[in-house]
Amino acid sequence: MTSLPLTPTSADNGQLECHYFNDGLCRSCTFIETPHAQQVADKESWCREVLANHSPAAWLPSVVGADRDFRNRAKLAVGGSLGSVTLGILDQGFYGVDLRECGIQAPQIRAIIPVIGQFLNDSGLDPYDVNARRGELKFVHITAAPSGDLMVRFVVRSQHGLDVLRTRREQLIELAPAATVVSVNLLPEHKAVLEGSREEMLLGDSLRMNLGRVDMHLRPQSFFQTNTDVAISLYNQIAAWVDEIAPDSLWDLYCGVGGFALYCAGATGQQTSRTVTGVGDGDGAVSRRVTGVELSDQAIESAKISAAELGFDSQPGTTVEFLAGDATEFAEANLATGERPDCVIVNPPRRGIGVRLSTALEDSGIEHIVYSSCNPLTLAKDLDRMPSYTVARARVFDMFPHTKHLEVAVVLERRDH
Repeated sequence: MTSLPLTPTSADNGQLECHYFNDGLCRSCTFIETPHAQQVADKESWCREVLANHSPAAWLPSVVGADRDFRNRAKLAVGGSLGSVTLGILDQGFYGVDLRECGIQAPQIRAIIPVIGQFLNDSGLDPYDVNARRGELKFVHITAAPSGDLMVRFVVRSQHGLDVLRTRREQLIELAPAATVVSVNLLPEHKAVLEGSREEMLLGDSLRMNLGRVDMHLRPQSFFQTNTDVAISLYNQIAAWVDEIAPDSLWDLYCGVGGFALYCAGATGQQTSRTVTGVGDGDGAVSRRVTGVELSDQAIESAKISAAELGFDSQPGTTVEFLAGDATEFAEANLATGERPDCVIVNPPRRGIGVRLSTALEDSGIEHIVYSSCNPLTLAKDLDRMPSYTVARARVFDMFPHTKHLEVAVVLERRDH
């Protein structure tokens, strides 16, 4: 098995050196051989090209974080054999490739993976054999908070796997004291997904992601950006733009666990030193009505916890509300009754906001939209459907170094504004 040293190494030109890539074991970091600065320049050029029909009045400099040690979440496929598990990916033949010392993972994740590997070797559970469709251990998901706390999730095939891991709970807690949340997810179906619908908590219920101005609470199936440093800068930038717009009322659609909504509601505090430079701290308190909407009940409960910790449930002059529901249906229903905020934030999945929501916003008369997109192609399509808006500013956030993926945020202004 080829492995990296525990501390990622650099080539003479400062690039991340990865033996997994060099030996052809893993090609997930497609552009790792390209200097990081050039990767970012190429992403920005591509983004400008995709959005050429909606060229902003100003492109702000791209926000760039580290090219290593940045990934706060590992989704590791379990392979190998009983007593000799691999933790990493499955190759084209569905055999395990061990990537436990991957250089883009946060150091605390790299440190815990060997511990988890030994724990699974001692469990007596077989890795799931995709070709034979038998075995128990499918995936291990690990999420790291800036504090060093960890969420560890095991994905197994059956109740038997859950029962075995439940009986070994105390051993895991002793081996991995940084793990403040541990759960087991059941995925009985033979299909290409990373988790099932049933989750049993063995320890804790949510991981506290301490981001300086706001602490998020991530439950096992919650979404959070993969790159903590760049995510903090994204939150700060969106909050700064919203403060410039100075809306009295704000909708945060696809709000997740409440990041944008809480930053924009006026959360203040000394920003963490982990923040990527180039984005202001936005430390001025404001008062505005903020409504966050997200389909996931768990995400909304997490957002409410964060809001209560910040005192928004009782803060005079400020109303922060989180609702579980479909973002498009919420917008359509409220706009139909004449309820219209001064500004809307949208942060949809890769498919974008789609025809219905973009049409509703186009017809709404809302003056400003702040759109955070992980897919410039669907962003461009959504902008095509909203000709009443012009792009005032845009900024690329290098959330996923060594890959083609990026986050781009834009501020839209109504042309008659």
